[in-house]
Amino acid sequence: MYKIDYDRPIHVHFIGIGGISMSGLAEVLLDRGFQISGSDNTPSDITARLEAKGVRVDCPQDAKNITPDIDLAVYTAAIHPDNPEYKACEEAGIPMLVRSGLLGQMMEHYMRSIAVAGTHGKTTTTSMIAEILLHGNEDPTISVGGILESIKSNIRVGGSDIFLAEACEYTNSYHDFYPRYSVILNVEEDHLDFFADINEIRESFHRFAQNTAKDGVLFIGGETEGRELITADLPCEVVTFGMADEYDYHPADVSFDDHGCASFTVIHKGEAVGKIELSVPGKHNIGNSLAAVAVCRKMGIDWEHIAGGLKAFGGTRRRFEYKGSCNGATVIDDYAHHPTEIAATMATANNYPHNRLVVVFQPHTYTRTKAFLDEFARALAPADLVIMAKIYAAREDDIYGVSSDDIRIRVEKLGTDCIYMETFEEIEDYLKKNLVNGDLLITIGAGDVVKVGEAILD
Repeated sequence: MYKIDYDRPIHVHFIGIGGISMSGLAEVLLDRGFQISGSDNTPSDITARLEAKGVRVDCPQDAKNITPDIDLAVYTAAIHPDNPEYKACEEAGIPMLVRSGLLGQMMEHYMRSIAVAGTHGKTTTTSMIAEILLHGNEDPTISVGGILESIKSNIRVGGSDIFLAEACEYTNSYHDFYPRYSVILNVEEDHLDFFADINEIRESFHRFAQNTAKDGVLFIGGETEGRELITADLPCEVVTFGMADEYDYHPADVSFDDHGCASFTVIHKGEAVGKIELSVPGKHNIGNSLAAVAVCRKMGIDWEHIAGGLKAFGGTRRRFEYKGSCNGATVIDDYAHHPTEIAATMATANNYPHNRLVVVFQPHTYTRTKAFLDEFARALAPADLVIMAKIYAAREDDIYGVSSDDIRIRVEKLGTDCIYMETFEEIEDYLKKNLVNGDLLITIGAGDVVKVGEAILD
């Protein structure tokens, strides 16, 4: 594997630079004096930001973008050998490195590295930790899978020995990470286009946990099924967190305000530590914040910065994000794309002011849709009206014999009104005519369903 040298800047080309993680890594290297170029299929706000910093970005991807002065090409798991730039790099003999490999090598340069993994909640928990570190003036380098409002970006280049990164299990990419502090929020079935079953997923997380430094700490959600298998034979310290008092960190005296934001006392091994007030809604965020508390306390961050950072954290974009209101109807957008995440979003909506709950759901990938048809239906059923959008294919071809209408049929059988519409234009027209004062509209999905709510507001 090619080994990058922080002290010897070279020309690095990113194939797929418009991705949230790829763009972040490009910015970190740019700050270190590296020459950066990249490409993507289409221009975006992210590519525009990079171009404003002096990065050459070509759209679309093409073999001619691979110039002789490129020393290293970085690509994501979504880039396959038939990609024209990938093939051009191979033919030119240019060294290549997968994104996760680059991220893992970059983390090695920081004494206090933190990797946050889990099926759900990675972006939110990483952002919570980031907010605490920023509140405490720790000057961290941050790479998160969403836009953190306090820095208006997904990346921050810091000057301290802290590197905080989100760690995704897809294609086992996080196996390239060797952090001092590892976090596993939860482990469930997902990415079944890559993993065979839950047992293979648990083994993958076990391998990730094994990469934790021997003098480091693994923080793991106590409710995680198969936790004993994941933490077996680890040389590092293991700390648990969760809702029950059997875990090292758990909450007491939990209450919620009118918008579903929790307040609670943090208990650590039977001792009250202090009071937390969250500014993001949902019971699931209690668990996310407990993970952040556990990590930051182990790092020696003062309690006032932990509590203050969590109070200041107002969420990341596309995580139960308030988008605006139209004719008295509130519009929220959420990135949820797994049944457990949707169930958490629906539970959060229960504590949010509304008369009628209207959900527009865009399933993400054919394989995930096919694997969780019944689970998606059960998660969506608490809504008053569900509108199904066409499946967002992402990296897949339509060869699985499944459609959004399969979910619609199941939702209706559970007694909830549900309709399927082929295009966003149809959905937008319907909503403009039928949304009324007091409605809560939530657009849900990891694709581009956010456009529906924004179009209505426009």
